[in-house]
Amino acid sequence: MANFNIDADKSLTYDAIVIGSGISGGWAAKELCEAGLKTLVLERGRIVEHVVDYPTMNLDPWDTDLRGGLTPEQKARHPKGGRSGFIGEMNEHFHANDVENPYTEVKPFLWVRAHQMGGRSLLWGKQCYRWSDLDFEANAKDGHGVDWPIRYKDLESWYTHVEKFAGISGEALGLPHLPDSHFLPPMELNCVEKHVKERIEKEFKGRNMIIGRVAHLTEPLNGRGKCRFRNRCDRGCPYGAYFSSNAVTLPAAHATGNMTIRPFSIVQSIVYDEQKGKASGVRIIDSETGEEIVYKAKIVFVNASTLSTTQILLNSTSNRFPNGLGNDSGELGHNLMDHTYRIGAMGTVEGFDDQYYKGRRPNGIYIPRYVNLDENTKSDKFVRGFGFQGSGGRAGWGAGSNQEGFGGDFKDGLMKPGPWEFFITGFAECLPYHENKVYLNKDVLDKWGQPTLSIDAEWGENELAMNAQIRVDAKEMLERAGVQNIMDFDNKHEMGYGIHEMGTARMGRDPNTSVLNGTNQVHDCKNVFVTDGACMTSSSCVNPSLTYMALTARAANHAVSELKKSNL
Repeated sequence: MANFNIDADKSLTYDAIVIGSGISGGWAAKELCEAGLKTLVLERGRIVEHVVDYPTMNLDPWDTDLRGGLTPEQKARHPKGGRSGFIGEMNEHFHANDVENPYTEVKPFLWVRAHQMGGRSLLWGKQCYRWSDLDFEANAKDGHGVDWPIRYKDLESWYTHVEKFAGISGEALGLPHLPDSHFLPPMELNCVEKHVKERIEKEFKGRNMIIGRVAHLTEPLNGRGKCRFRNRCDRGCPYGAYFSSNAVTLPAAHATGNMTIRPFSIVQSIVYDEQKGKASGVRIIDSETGEEIVYKAKIVFVNASTLSTTQILLNSTSNRFPNGLGNDSGELGHNLMDHTYRIGAMGTVEGFDDQYYKGRRPNGIYIPRYVNLDENTKSDKFVRGFGFQGSGGRAGWGAGSNQEGFGGDFKDGLMKPGPWEFFITGFAECLPYHENKVYLNKDVLDKWGQPTLSIDAEWGENELAMNAQIRVDAKEMLERAGVQNIMDFDNKHEMGYGIHEMGTARMGRDPNTSVLNGTNQVHDCKNVFVTDGACMTSSSCVNPSLTYMALTARAANHAVSELKKSNL
């Protein structure tokens, strides 16, 4: 995708502005551009062209000086994000600089950010699961949070719309609480995973174990190649086999001739027109020159990623909205959610030493939620539920890193496959607590003199109760599946490690208790749409990105329809 229209005509007026170019921003750009709207995409970071700007995509560990490790200078740029364990020499260039972009942890919170075209769509885990009415009705049924203004039927066709274009591989199950997607052929479980699946499904009636549903192509689609099982996804995929904005939605937007993308554009605020009662545009700071520029548009989509989106809305003050754009309810910045992470069990599996597998499959297994589905599965310890992800595989040469040994025999031994190992880790739903919040910190400014965020959030008793059950269930499943040398674990991570931050500008039926309406519009500023994780009213226990995509496509098409009717 060469020759971007990068702010080429220096126009200050567009039909639409999209803030952010990640998973949801890319979808907003595609849908709006294909509908004929001249659309400006504002990106905080640099341009990253598909393939051209993936410098480490084909490197092996021995091709780098530190074999994938970070230099002291690189580590110094990521004092917070480095805690995730996800930043290495091969992908460090796709992670934001924490020093230039500080935030304050009132309570410990890991905020992983990616400031470049494509955002975290270059780094995500690509697990894609539809939500069901079990999720959309949960708040109303158990009284936590506020009711979603939509149900599964409102998103069903939009899930299909985005799945057909993104490409989701997976296996149909027919579970009402985990609706099937429009699937490409599933990846295959290896021999040990098939064995564990058979034992778990036999031992635990009502539990299923499937291959993960992922945004990886298992057959070519729209000029993109299928997955080669290299498992180098977080460096950028030269085949376009996994879904990213860079490889999929932004090229589609670019092909219309209607997209202009402006990099190095830090959004300072959304400009509100007091007389017209709607947003008139967006004020940015050029991160390279420091120049302030105001771009005008009929509609604005805010897709900067959950917390950055809310930071922009909080900073967008006016006489009408003195506490932040759309904050009449006082809920802006509140109800922050994530998924609990890294609680589970692992062990070894005997009897398959004569078998192996081909490639490095960038996907694992999934055990869907099986608790609090109905009266027969109700827990008296907690509400909502959890699922498991994991995988089986054979230990490789890395197992020797903790062994005492040297010489030729030792090194030769490292070339032989080690024992089969199997692990699962749970992801539990987080309730929408009002007290879990973010707010502007005007005492700590970023490199460009802008207020930063303070994050004040922690797990509640319900999440901790689910985590305890996850650990017990994980160990029991592995024991009854015949796994040996089992070790259960709970890394007791603070919020943020799931990198599924959601909420802080939630959808709702009542403007007095929510920020957005049922079509993702700010209640009293209806030409501003928020369709990234900030809009979420609850968190389910499945990965949320597919729902962001569906919500974005739906809202963008609604915006186009309303523009044609002169309602915006």
